[in-house]
Amino acid sequence: MTTPTARRLPSDRATSWLRHRLGRAIVLAYAAALLLPGPGLWLRRTHVLSLGAPGDLPLPTAQILLSLVLFSAGLQVPVRALGTLLRHPTALLAGLVLHLAIPLLAIPAVAFLLHQTPDADGGSGLITAMILIVAMPVAAGATVWTGKGDGDQPTMVGLVLASTLLSPLTIPLIISALQPLLSGEYAHTLARTGHPTHGGFALVGVVLPCATGILLRLALPAPWLTRAIAVVIPVALAGSLLLTYVNASGVLGTFLARPRPLLLAAALAAATLVCLLSFALGHGAARLLRLEAPAASSLTLACGMNNSSASAVLLTTTLPDKPHLLLPVLAYRLLQKTAASRVVSRRTGRSAGPGPRRPCGH
Repeated sequence: MTTPTARRLPSDRATSWLRHRLGRAIVLAYAAALLLPGPGLWLRRTHVLSLGAPGDLPLPTAQILLSLVLFSAGLQVPVRALGTLLRHPTALLAGLVLHLAIPLLAIPAVAFLLHQTPDADGGSGLITAMILIVAMPVAAGATVWTGKGDGDQPTMVGLVLASTLLSPLTIPLIISALQPLLSGEYAHTLARTGHPTHGGFALVGVVLPCATGILLRLALPAPWLTRAIAVVIPVALAGSLLLTYVNASGVLGTFLARPRPLLLAAALAAATLVCLLSFALGHGAARLLRLEAPAASSLTLACGMNNSSASAVLLTTTLPDKPHLLLPVLAYRLLQKTAASRVVSRRTGRSAGPGPRRPCGH
């Protein structure tokens, strides 16, 4: 007898359809920001909802969308799968160490190259953007790439959770360590961002929504959780694309009006160098530790995939008058997905082997 297959909901089909076309959807969001930036610029502003006697409620669109994306990520985290990490914690510990070490290795190299350019501030603006990218926790989307590449899912989930929960400590630490590479206004702005008393963004903007999703997952009965995920995931995917459009509108629209090809080239070069170094250091560490292939794949992906949406929102909040600094963030988002696809394709190619073997004696 065959068991009947579960009936797929329309939201499940929509989620699957969108996930398979997410790369093209991001490119379309960039194109919309380039050609029609007006609505995105309007959404970038903080709007105020009047509540009468209680007062006004500010509605920062970008931060609300980021919270939705992170809440969805937390809701999908299989927390109970983390038990195996207690027996094999090597990849998790290595990933956390590299999460702190990679910024200290990659950013000075980028800063040295940018200081050789004729830019008046020695590339401090682009360096600021790159610091905020690598200081962010591991992107929750890395778990999706881990699943595609048959990686070690508990290790990846552990790295996403640990880097997120530790971000109120690690973000100020990384920023403080790299701030001396900057000069002028950018050094002062980054110092304020990294100061512990101004580190509320990591706690409220990153940890809180993700932790809320995790706690809700643990609290809900299985049928309710299934229904909640079926609703939240497609909404969060749409919110992620809208956030991409909102962030891109602040820079691509103005870039089209006043093209700056040298700035674009420098932003692409900086993002490419940091992305390649991050993935390469993760891959090298996995080989040095002689990790098994699934754990090595997860460690490599975690080292290269940072939460670029969070860095874009933080950059917009701290430097609202410097929209051009979002160029390396947008570039990094596309580059890390391209590099992740490469890691996954190599992993699945090796798993497949040279071809199917015929079983002996059957």
